[in-house]
Amino acid sequence: MSIKVRIPAQLRSLTGGEGELAFEGAATVGEVLSKLVASYPELGERIMGEDGKPRRFVNLFVADEDIRFLEGLETAVAEGDVVSVVPAVAGG
Repeated sequence: MSIKVRIPAQLRSLTGGEGELAFEGAATVGEVLSKLVASYPELGERIMGEDGKPRRFVNLFVADEDIRFLEGLETAVAEGDVVSVVPAVAGG
């Protein structure tokens, strides 16, 4: 079993159209994101800043919990968990 990463529709062009990706061998959200960025560098540029942290407008959830209210990139993940990438929506 692996950790799944859900990709929103507006970013799927950067994953070859895939809406859900799976990664093995990660213990934290940061490790999952490292694997994601290594596999999809263009997606990494869109969701991660040069400082290695998620961009301000990108929200990350583990099991429907915002990682900002957990342990950030150090939030633990376990086999079967789902990490959701959710870009913030703004406009008028």
